[in-house]
Amino acid sequence: MGILRGITIGQHYPVDSLLHRLDPRTKILGTMVYLVALLGANDPLPFLAVAAVTVFLCTISHIPWRLLSNGLRPLRYIIIFTFVLHLFVTPGGTLLGQLGRLAVYSGGVWRGAQLAFRLVLMILTTSLLTLTTSPIVLTDGLERLLAIFKPLGLPAHELAMMMTIALRFIPILIEEADKISKAQIARGADLESGSLLQRLQSMLPILVPLFISALRRADELAIAMEARCYRGGEGRSQYIELSFSRADKVALLLLSLGLVATLGNMLWSWFSNGV
Repeated sequence: MGILRGITIGQHYPVDSLLHRLDPRTKILGTMVYLVALLGANDPLPFLAVAAVTVFLCTISHIPWRLLSNGLRPLRYIIIFTFVLHLFVTPGGTLLGQLGRLAVYSGGVWRGAQLAFRLVLMILTTSLLTLTTSPIVLTDGLERLLAIFKPLGLPAHELAMMMTIALRFIPILIEEADKISKAQIARGADLESGSLLQRLQSMLPILVPLFISALRRADELAIAMEARCYRGGEGRSQYIELSFSRADKVALLLLSLGLVATLGNMLWSWFSNGV
């Protein structure tokens, strides 16, 4: 359960930085544009440009790099497995070595490193969104963005509330799981040794009370919301009204230019491959 303690998604790190002061709608749209750019970057130059943007955003957020790197620990085995898998199954380029029937090509090394590094950048950026935005402000931003779909019958407020509560419960459940695992170890439970099947079976004494605790917390949250006369978003007002500052307008302009450049690069890549 020590791996779970490194998850940073859903946590908020309150410091004074430019990213913290930006409107939540700007950060949500920026994250979406960034993910499109990251998934569309296949050549070295666009990929390095996206990586440079990630380093710049992490630097100006004033969030410690150790905290940001902690979010990579739970997924480090997936990142390594992704690199090793493409190392041996992706052909192309120069033959670098061969181990029996398994051959390593330069194309496989580049593809594996590209996908592994893409996962790293994706985790860092999505963690920045929650680390620099409080859950309440994030709910307001999501609701405002989803409000354009209200004519289609989409419950914008309720959907934004559910997404934010789910994000908020991630660190709470991780902390609860850590407490339960320590209590089971104090009672003599062995959670680390044995075969894979035995270790999975040893997780049952943790998952059952964790599931019960999650249901209890959800019930308490529902009672608290009903006690405060919560009836959804219809007719509700907000204490803090969101507004775009000058920094938000500059950021949105840069995001628009980045989106145009990303789409242009993707179209050029498709055209070149088609030819």
